[in-house]
This record gives sequence, structure tokens and C-alpha cells, in this order.
Amino acid sequence: MATVRKVLISDSLDPACARILQAAGISVVEKAGLSKEQLLAEIRDCDGLIVRSATKVTADIINAAEKLQVIGRAGTGVDNVDVDAATRKGVLVMNTPTGNSLSAAELTCGMILSLARQIPQAAASMKEGKWDRKKFMGMELQEKTLGILGLGRIGREVAIRMQSFGMKTVGYDPIITPEESAAFGVQQLPLEQIWPLCDFITVHTPLLPSTTGLLNDTTFAQCRRGVQVINCARGGIVDEGALLRALQSGQCGGAGLDVFTEEPPKDKALVNHPNVISCPHLGASTREAQNRCGREIALQIVDLAQGKALTGAVNGQALSSAYAPHSKPWIMLARALGAVLRALTQQVNRGVQVVTRGPALQKASSYLIPAVAMGLLKETAQKDVNLVNGLLLAQEAGLKITATHGDGTLDNKDGLLQIAAQGSPYSLVGSVQGSMLVLHELNGAVFKQLVPLAGTLLFYRSKASNPSLLSTITGLLGKARVELLSYHHSSPVTGEEWSILGLSSALPSLQELKQHVSEVAQVAL
Repeated sequence: MATVRKVLISDSLDPACARILQAAGISVVEKAGLSKEQLLAEIRDCDGLIVRSATKVTADIINAAEKLQVIGRAGTGVDNVDVDAATRKGVLVMNTPTGNSLSAAELTCGMILSLARQIPQAAASMKEGKWDRKKFMGMELQEKTLGILGLGRIGREVAIRMQSFGMKTVGYDPIITPEESAAFGVQQLPLEQIWPLCDFITVHTPLLPSTTGLLNDTTFAQCRRGVQVINCARGGIVDEGALLRALQSGQCGGAGLDVFTEEPPKDKALVNHPNVISCPHLGASTREAQNRCGREIALQIVDLAQGKALTGAVNGQALSSAYAPHSKPWIMLARALGAVLRALTQQVNRGVQVVTRGPALQKASSYLIPAVAMGLLKETAQKDVNLVNGLLLAQEAGLKITATHGDGTLDNKDGLLQIAAQGSPYSLVGSVQGSMLVLHELNGAVFKQLVPLAGTLLFYRSKASNPSLLSTITGLLGKARVELLSYHHSSPVTGEEWSILGLSSALPSLQELKQHVSEVAQVAL
């Protein structure tokens, strides 16, 4: 679990955020508007960082923060956080995906209404002393078609609200199923069918390579002439140059923009266009959204620090399972088996196969693979290895970890976990017995008495018919002032058996012991 004692809040947030953290015993430093150099200095001894959108959390910032465990974004997007750099360092990134959904949806609806009736332009005309009723002829929304690109939380709320105006709602989302969107009144169509069908198009997707320039010269040409476009999501989803050309030609009848590729925009051509309504990124700028986001990110960090739950994780989703009562011990087992496998093989060159058995582990590979990676890299990685960066660091070390699942009939109803080093004879089978992690098999040799995987363990392989060996080894332990705490041995396989000794501390050297056994290794779990 993350240790969070001190948190830096580097953007202006609702006071509730700091109050919640402090009530949980977490020290809070609030300093908004820091320069990069000031942020570098402040972050060095902080376990957590909370930002809105102003602070740019770059790789330099993340790498300078020696104690950093978590970055909390009080809002939805994490464009201002280098998530890849955070993942590499094992720093959890979380956001509050629901905190500003309603505010962003309501702003979008306001944009649609304002475009339909030219409300901002009419208000500006009145302030100039004019009374020009003919100039601001609008349109009704009844029976008009609204295309919604991105049907997540915000897109869904926009659809529900605009349906109350009698609008037909169609949409596109590569993740939400047509059945799910039909439940809130949106018919999903391919993009090529949406363009010519819509009177209004609003975008609610993250900014990804696949969504950058989603509306461009080509797609505008396919749209109904005079289409109205709204972007309250992320600058860049609508190609700003293409939008300006479409406005100038009349292909686009108007645009409502809350976001821009560059903020604030230096090029004012779009802002100054008479058919454009623009705002300075106000999607989350309501008292309710700011209070909600501030409270939610604080509560998420408190839950993380207290080991209660993990919500809003942007990276390290495997870490979420570490808080579930069932999966937590299996994660510990996978890490322990990975550490034992590494100690026995010294170096895993080809890859590792993870096999889960039993219904309870059918979908466990997503968190067991990073846990195995933690064990494999425990003594070798230059960086701290955890569930956030385990898989990435394993891949960079050339380790390929794959997983399969088999049900079958098991004596152990809770399941079994097996890991094997490909291209070698090394294979381990373990399980969870209550809260205890135990080893069942090692390289096919079965332990009638299950071996607890805890503390310092000494593994050795020797001839099965050698009763004097144990006394020789206890003599070596006494010589090194190491106590023998437990002893387990396996059934023989081809005349040899494995023995596992629980020790009070690690032996300083295994050299003398190697003279008496076929193979030996030790590991601290």
C-alpha cells in the first residue's frame, strides 16, 4: 500500500480537499502558481501531488520527486501529466472522472442552445445599443439531429438532456456497445453515416492519436451544409484550421468552443469569427464541480493511504485488485513465487508462463502477471518495482510473462497458481490457505506438508537417501549463528528430493553448503 504522509496541492482547489487530507493525518502544503523550478524544489519530499490543469507534471518533475507515490488530478483529463513517466517510476496516477461530468455536459447543452438562438451575439448587440431582431433569426431544436461522438459519462448526460428538447440523438463510441447506448436513447451509427445526418455534432472523447483531427476538411465536406459543431472536450479533436475554412465557406454554420489546441489561443481567427461562441475552458468551472473534484480526489488519496480502496486509477489498474480481500493474498503469492523462481534460476532468459486454475482465478491474470514481475525483478531492478510499473519494467528487461487459465477438478477449491521458467525445468505451484501463502510443488516434487512462503527460506536439492545431510547443514547454520525455524522436504523424484528450511536470517555465503548438495538457493520473502 502507498505511504502518503505529505501532499502538495499546486493548483487552486476547493478548501474541502485540504481539510479532508488533514483530517486523515496527512500533512498538506498548498502552493499554487509555482514555476517549474519552484515545483521541483517543493516536490522532493512529498508523497503525493494534487493538480488541476494548470500544473504541468512532466517527467523531470516526476523523476525529481524521490518519495512520490501518487499524482491526483482533480478533474477528468490527464493531458498535463506524463503518465508514461509516472508508470515507469511506479507512481500511481488517479483522476476524478465523474467530478465534473455534469458541469461539462450542462455547458455543452448551453452551447447547443446558444448556437441555435445566437444568444451571445444578440446579448452583445444589445450592449452596443442595438435592437436588431431580424439579424438573429434562430432555429428550433425539436426534430433536429444531434450527433454525439463519445458516449461516456458526459456524452450520455448530454444525450439525456437534449432529448428533452425533442432532439434525435445518434452517436459513435468504439467501447460503449449499441445496446448500452440504446438504453439512454442514442442510436449508434458508423461515422460515415453520422456526418451527413446531423444538424449538430458534439465531441466527448479523450485526445488520442485516433481522435486528433476527428473533424477535418474531409469529414466537414461529408457533413450537412450549415452543421453546428461543439467542442467542450479537448482542443485538437476538431481541426481548428479545417473548422475555420468550413465556417468561412458556410459548410459549418457555427461552432461552440470551450477548448483550444493552444490555451489561451494566440491565433484569434476562430475566437473572432461572428459565428463562433467561445469560452476560456469553463467545462469544470462551477462551484459544485470544483467542490466535488476536490473532495473526490482527497477521499481517493485517503482511501489509498489507509488501504481501504483504489478508485480513479489511470495507470496501475492491477493495484486496484490489491485492495480486494480475495485477490490481495493471491497477489502476494504471485510475488513470492516470482522471487523464489528468480532465486532458483538466477536469471530468467526466455520468459515465464503463469497458469491459474480454479473458477476464482479465471480473470486474475491482469493483476497476477504484474505481481509475478515484481518478484522476478525484486533483486535486480534499479527502480522500485510495484504493481504500477512491474509489467513495464519486466518487458524492458526482456522478460515475457504470459498467462493461461484452466478449470479442471481441483483438490484445492480456492485455486492454484503455477509459474514456470520457459526453457528450464523450474516450475512452482502454490496456493492461498486462509491468509497463508503456501508452496505445493517444486519442479514436480510434491510437498506433503505445505511450505509457508514467508521469511527467509533456504532451498536445496540432494539425494533422497542421505539422513546425515540435515545434521551437517544444521552444523553449518550454527557456525553462521543462524537458527533453523522450520524444515520441509518433498517426495523424491528420480532419486532426489527438495528441502526447504525456514531460517532466522540469511546465510552470508552458500559456498560451503554447495559442497554437500546438488543445488542451493535462498530468498527473503
